[in-house]
Amino acid sequence: MILVAIGIFFIGNDELNEYNQNSNYSDEYMKINTDPIFSYTPIPEEVKEKMLGFSMPENIPLSFDELSYLTLSYYGFDGNTHVGEMIVNKRVAADVVDIFKEIYEKKYPIDKIKLIDEYNAIDELSMNDNNSSSFCYRTIKNTNIVSNHGKGLAIDINPVQNPHVIGDDISPKSGYNFKDRSNIKQGMIIEGDDLYNAFIKRGWTWGGHWKNPDYQHFEKKLN
Repeated sequence: MILVAIGIFFIGNDELNEYNQNSNYSDEYMKINTDPIFSYTPIPEEVKEKMLGFSMPENIPLSFDELSYLTLSYYGFDGNTHVGEMIVNKRVAADVVDIFKEIYEKKYPIDKIKLIDEYNAIDELSMNDNNSSSFCYRTIKNTNIVSNHGKGLAIDINPVQNPHVIGDDISPKSGYNFKDRSNIKQGMIIEGDDLYNAFIKRGWTWGGHWKNPDYQHFEKKLN
């Protein structure tokens, strides 16, 4: 059997295909496959089908070939290991895998990592469920400019604990109790913590520094 190197261990093609086919059952898979997974591949056909018409609308000037499919082990809020799925721009795929490997080794808690298509690509539903995600094709509000999420160059982490704050407007609304950043709780991103450092040292910027802080948001600009 040909072995393919992914993340921090080797996995056979048959096992990788089995994992991709059972991506909705990641916790059950991990019970019998305890090694952490950090991989990026071209997007599998079954995932493309799930995305099309949702995070990837019909007839847009973006190819699936510009994106990568990631499988990422992470420590949940329950302290257990889980495996999530994420779509990012292929130019930052290796970068993102390294980031999540680093924070996994430091046991940084993330509530869940699912494709936003599990929420019909409705950002508010994904955020209110505290889902961490990246790619979802959309333009910046009131413009025709594709957002960094629409390019797969932005990642939101633990949105409930790290809301976007614009005055009294909190997004997601379920994040209202986390507007006060002086009362640090599980899942909150704080400047200088392990997750912040993992992103920043690789050239990403944090929305928490914005005038209207978006504490969940990291993005990377490419030349």
